[in-house]
Amino acid sequence: MKYGESIFNRTRDTRAPQQPAAANAPSATPAIVPTGAKPQAAPAPESAAPKGEEGGSKLIVGPNIKLKGVEIDDCDTLVVEGRVEATMVSRSIQIAETGAFNGKVDVDVAEIRGSFQGEMTARKKLVIHASGRVNGKIRYGKMLVQEGGEMSGDVGALAAGEPQVVR
Repeated sequence: MKYGESIFNRTRDTRAPQQPAAANAPSATPAIVPTGAKPQAAPAPESAAPKGEEGGSKLIVGPNIKLKGVEIDDCDTLVVEGRVEATMVSRSIQIAETGAFNGKVDVDVAEIRGSFQGEMTARKKLVIHASGRVNGKIRYGKMLVQEGGEMSGDVGALAAGEPQVVR
């Protein structure tokens, strides 16, 4: 709960109370407002990124969660903190240190801190962090493996002319 809010979602007035004007004080000249004038609202602040491009649709599989036997579609980013056995076509996958993915993935960007087992196509970039473990049939556009990261199996770069099939 934010400061100034009650438990019933009403905002309290936290401003200092105003002192009554002294009787002998000179009065201020009242502001003159034309009768036909309409108050102008402040322009709405523009966000740095257009809607839909910043976060997009995101699925987070939290720690201690197991998601098994599914097909994940129309998800921009999958964040795996638990365990997932699935087939997925997406923009990106992020596997946390506690996360494990077993299955087939077709993404633009894959960022692996946990473990991946299966078939992966990372069309643009594959990043394997120091704690990351990747095993299976792996295809990538560009790859970065930090010291300590492991990769094994059938590993190869996507050729420039190789068709990139999105299922």
